[in-house]
Amino acid sequence: MSTSTSQFLSTGELIPDALPPPGGRPGRLGWLRRWLFALVVVAFLAEMAVAMITAAVEQTPTIDEPVYVGTALVYVEQHSLRYNPEHPPLGKLIIATGLAFADARLDPTFAGDQTQLGRHVLYESGNDPGRLMLLARLPVIVLTLLFGLVVFAFARDLAGPVGGVTALALYAFSPDVIAHGSLATLDVPVAGFLLTSVWLLWRARRRPVLYVPLAGLAFGAALATKMSALAAIPVLLLLFVLSVKRTRRLRLGAAMVLIAIAVVWASYLVVDPLLRWETPPHLSTGGLHWLPFPEPYWDGMRVQFGFEGQVWGGFLFGRHYLGSLWYYLPAALLVKTPLGMLALWLVGAVVMVSRLRPAAPHVLVPPAVLLAAAMTGSRDLGVRYAIFVPMFLAVAAAGVVAIRRRWARAAAAVLIIFAAVSSLRTFPYYLPYSNEAFGGPTKTHLHLHDSNVDWGQDLGRLAEVLRQRYPGERIWLVYKGSGLPTHYGIHAADPRKAPPDQVHGLLVVSDSAIAKADDHLAALIKSSTPIDEVGHSITIYRRP
Repeated sequence: MSTSTSQFLSTGELIPDALPPPGGRPGRLGWLRRWLFALVVVAFLAEMAVAMITAAVEQTPTIDEPVYVGTALVYVEQHSLRYNPEHPPLGKLIIATGLAFADARLDPTFAGDQTQLGRHVLYESGNDPGRLMLLARLPVIVLTLLFGLVVFAFARDLAGPVGGVTALALYAFSPDVIAHGSLATLDVPVAGFLLTSVWLLWRARRRPVLYVPLAGLAFGAALATKMSALAAIPVLLLLFVLSVKRTRRLRLGAAMVLIAIAVVWASYLVVDPLLRWETPPHLSTGGLHWLPFPEPYWDGMRVQFGFEGQVWGGFLFGRHYLGSLWYYLPAALLVKTPLGMLALWLVGAVVMVSRLRPAAPHVLVPPAVLLAAAMTGSRDLGVRYAIFVPMFLAVAAAGVVAIRRRWARAAAAVLIIFAAVSSLRTFPYYLPYSNEAFGGPTKTHLHLHDSNVDWGQDLGRLAEVLRQRYPGERIWLVYKGSGLPTHYGIHAADPRKAPPDQVHGLLVVSDSAIAKADDHLAALIKSSTPIDEVGHSITIYRRP
């Protein structure tokens, strides 16, 4: 074991390789190494940016995005909180920063629900939906890249520049992070803010006065983005206790909590400074106020409890079921994570526990607790509910550099390349990615559904395929998504509303609809011949 690793184990401080050389200016070799690492960091982030922007340009709106886009416009133009109360405002305000360049139109007299609002904004108000969606997605893309710098910095603090680059490589090539980081949704922002708060608490071990308030700011941003961040409260308090000396805990702990609460309040007051909010009549009141958050926050939590009280359908390894499976998320992560990445996660976690023990609570406990909380949910709809796992475990994988053996670093490099190649091969179809053990993206729909495969993202691609390969043919369409087929030139009928003997021509079915097909649709599919597929998420059949 090297001197630097031994010192880390004995003192719990940062590995010296992560810090500048003591005394004096670094030599030419040191500067060259720094420039080399900087170029590698830029290269990884540039690759990730290209992947996310390409996906953002090519994909039509997914199921959740129009709601967030419409709500963001209402926030900015009408200063009203009435739409999408189940999520706090910050993530949608981030989306709104992109929409500020869109000159989007919104009918001030519109009075539909949030789903109708999304369709109205995209397709009924004279806006360009493609341009609107790209501008809404760009702020999330930028934020995802910034979280990549957090991953690099966190891992560099633990294991030096090589560890930082290792972690960033896994983050930048993660198909799930790329897929959801390119969408105007809330999953990556809340996970990234949580990761940032944990990293800042790690840094607070040396400079608590500076980093504890910043950790409160980041954690407040997570709480103000999505309510699933509430599950991290006990974890953050534990890490605060581990990071701050007893003599400073009371004052700094109060500061961290107050700052987090202030961020939540600010996110609501930015939208409506008067906080004009009325509890919807269908929601019960009382019982939830264990933190001093605004009333709409707790009403949003009640909406979430209502969702959790419903029975949802799931699909795993070819079986459609009602309800939820406790092991769904771990199983889905196993399918949708590159094999080289899985191996590095495992080795890195073992090294964290065995050799980098002071860092293990910060790196491993948050994703473990958050995953356990997510596994109790009733919605088996995708790994996006556990998108924090590839973020935190990318940092954990940096622990492999603590194995001071040439073969270990060589093996790590091979596994990184394996993961990168697997990710690059799925470009630009990141949502339906699965690893080689499960057949790759063309076979993902046999194992999973919904946002793991088919979230409505390929309607524009379908229109192009139909126009180029099947011009003039009769189309029957079962599409799972928020896009408007006629806007893309797809004029089709619903085969579920017609007798089977009248359904002839092209039968086009979203793969999630295939997974959950009722007897009528299943019979139509069984008696048809598959002839084409679009984006690994939509299958085209021919009906004689």
